[in-house]
Amino acid sequence: MEDTKLPRREREKSRQRQEMLAAALDLFSEKGYHNVSMYEIAQKSEFAIGTLYKFFKNKEDLYKTLIIDLVDRFQVALQEAIEAKDDEIEKLRNYVKVKGEVFRANISAIRLFFAEAQEASFNLGAGLDAEIREIKKEGIQTLTSVFSSGIKRKRFKSIADPYLLAVALDSITKAFLFLWFESPERHPYPEDPDVILNILFKGLLVS
Repeated sequence: MEDTKLPRREREKSRQRQEMLAAALDLFSEKGYHNVSMYEIAQKSEFAIGTLYKFFKNKEDLYKTLIIDLVDRFQVALQEAIEAKDDEIEKLRNYVKVKGEVFRANISAIRLFFAEAQEASFNLGAGLDAEIREIKKEGIQTLTSVFSSGIKRKRFKSIADPYLLAVALDSITKAFLFLWFESPERHPYPEDPDVILNILFKGLLVS
């Protein structure tokens, strides 16, 4: 999404950058990271090769930027989903719902990341995992605050540390998304967020 608060020249640079990243994603998804050259990316995005190198030092830099941008957008969407609701239960429902929507909307980039993560050279992965962990840590902290607030307001029982509850929900939603990723017809991501949340809300024991 273009930020209209930026000066016109900066908006234009942002647009060009996004077009380059989109072209790279298409090519990486089609041919694999190692089979794509910077020249091909420049051609597909319809920019001169020199212009491409003004934005990215090399293909590795472009790939890392692409993945970090994806993770950033993912976390921004989840943050907004949580902030859109007042009640803690509704915040969690919105979180689960939006997480599925964003994951499915960016499936090409996610598929690329997992494919390359299995084969990535040391240089390709160097520093990337650490940056992703830092971004995800912020997301866990936001989710922790929801559980903490819910416990204080007696919306949730104090059955565990809010941080551990946040990690648990993050892990459960990921598990459902990976099932969908591997077999979308057999394991669709639930339309009703309570299908996932009831694992925490109701648990296994019969009272």
